[in-house]
Amino acid sequence: MMRFVALPVGGLDMTNMCFAEGASADAPFTLKIHRGEGMALLAMNWREGTPPDDFVGFGIESREPDATDFFPIKNRLTFEGSLEDASPLTRPASYSTLEAPIQKFRWVHFPFHADKVGEFTYRVTPVFMDPDGSLRRGPPQEASLELARETYPGILNVAFTRGFVASQAFVDRYQAKGDISTLLPPSSKVGLTFQPSHPEAQDAYDWMGFEARREILAALDAAIADPTAQVGIVAFDFDLPEILEKVKTLGKDRVRIIIDNSDDHVGGAEDQAETALRAAGIPVLRQHMAKLQHNKTIYVDGKDVQLAIGGSTNMSWRGLFVQNNNAVVLRGPRAVTVFKAAFEQYWSGADAFGGSDSAGWIALGYDDVDVSITFSPHSGKKSALQGIGDDIAKATSSIFYSLAFLAITPGTIREALAKSTSDPKLFVAGISDQHTGIEVASGSSNRPPTFVAPLGAGAPEPFRSEPSGLTAKGGGTRMHHKLIVLDFNTDAARVYTGSYNMSKAADGSNGENLLLIRDRRVATSYMVEALSMIDHYEFRVAQAAAKEAGKRLQLKRPPQAGGKAWWAEDWSDARKINDRLLFA
Repeated sequence: MMRFVALPVGGLDMTNMCFAEGASADAPFTLKIHRGEGMALLAMNWREGTPPDDFVGFGIESREPDATDFFPIKNRLTFEGSLEDASPLTRPASYSTLEAPIQKFRWVHFPFHADKVGEFTYRVTPVFMDPDGSLRRGPPQEASLELARETYPGILNVAFTRGFVASQAFVDRYQAKGDISTLLPPSSKVGLTFQPSHPEAQDAYDWMGFEARREILAALDAAIADPTAQVGIVAFDFDLPEILEKVKTLGKDRVRIIIDNSDDHVGGAEDQAETALRAAGIPVLRQHMAKLQHNKTIYVDGKDVQLAIGGSTNMSWRGLFVQNNNAVVLRGPRAVTVFKAAFEQYWSGADAFGGSDSAGWIALGYDDVDVSITFSPHSGKKSALQGIGDDIAKATSSIFYSLAFLAITPGTIREALAKSTSDPKLFVAGISDQHTGIEVASGSSNRPPTFVAPLGAGAPEPFRSEPSGLTAKGGGTRMHHKLIVLDFNTDAARVYTGSYNMSKAADGSNGENLLLIRDRRVATSYMVEALSMIDHYEFRVAQAAAKEAGKRLQLKRPPQAGGKAWWAEDWSDARKINDRLLFA
């Protein structure tokens, strides 16, 4: 049995929920599963008191919508002492969590076929260890929920890239089967002429680009199929051949495109794209506003198709296949009208943009989800920066953020987040990219960010070295989101996202899009995305600490006399207590 929880969504399918809960009274723990976009956050909590010392973690199994059998989720770690006599060549890369349980009270799972229609079912089982080292299992919890492709079908869809080039999952799937340099170009300057020779290139692009790539390509394909469709595109990075070819297919009478021409985009792929598009008769405008034309937007205005796309996803190799990014697909004539008006303003009068209607907050008028948008640059009176800072200060429950360049972006937003992080009443967790690594602030309170680098050459067993940038030879930004999630678990849940870097330049100098979505389902999706990245990189903190101490990360057995169980800090450390209670 399980209980489903959903928000009122008019005539939409009520099973497309925010979360589901297990309802077994026999299980000694609770289970809550939060719906993400192509992912699910499982959160567990012990029902009464603390777990017994012989509790050694959770076994997790999943079942896809059209399947009959459960399959165990894998763990790369196993118990202390289990590998001492095993050669690195003979050790398994991963273990069933029924035998090597998860020693955490939450876990983000990415189903292999996340876009399948129907319910994904999870079974979570407590695992105990007897004195002789044998394992036994307690009563499980089960819960099911849909991970449907569209967040609000026919209205709004949040789509993410996978952003997992710097991950063991990427290494296992693709790097082991071909040289990374045969999958991605060595630099953006040769992006339009690069020909992949990796044997699984197309599968890799679909996997890495994930839903964001599918939505962007689907929008352009829909525009091509609708002969009445008019298309406007604003691009910062523009070096991906498959997108260029679709724009050329639209032809000279149906599409216009604005491409940034700031210093980094002169003499490279963007110039090549301009030449190719002009040769096809397609109108192209190069501009950089006062600093950058940093937008990544598309609108399609046709008889059969009316949609607009905003967000942080550049139409480039890095934007889709390397970085963590998001795209927000908005359907309907109102969204098209708003995006088209901003496009026309950029096209005809960039100097006057800051005082235009497009630079103010505009409600998109949906019945089922509250969405507003503003475009930059803003004049002084229409600045959005201080309003975001003030809203951060109003958070009552939690703040999650994933902000590229925050570590090197002083000002209102960084100050507001720093102040909130020191508030013991709030759960604050976030991640920021630097050119040499990642900063992670996990789980508040009063905990400063930790610097993290990907697992590079010489990563200890059972882990393998990961690429750190566009290719094995390159570096650069990996975490590219610009998102802030406030109070995801309340009726006041809201998200700020877009191309807007939460900086003075984004507000007053650049061309940008910034969305404010007041909706619990959307906020939950962004929270799960942020948490998955935080966990992904925080693991590297633990790995680095173990490596420095000359140890291998392994699961803990039950404590000996006077020792502490693996879960002890989850009941004694204020930060971990907040973490355990917030999600479960």
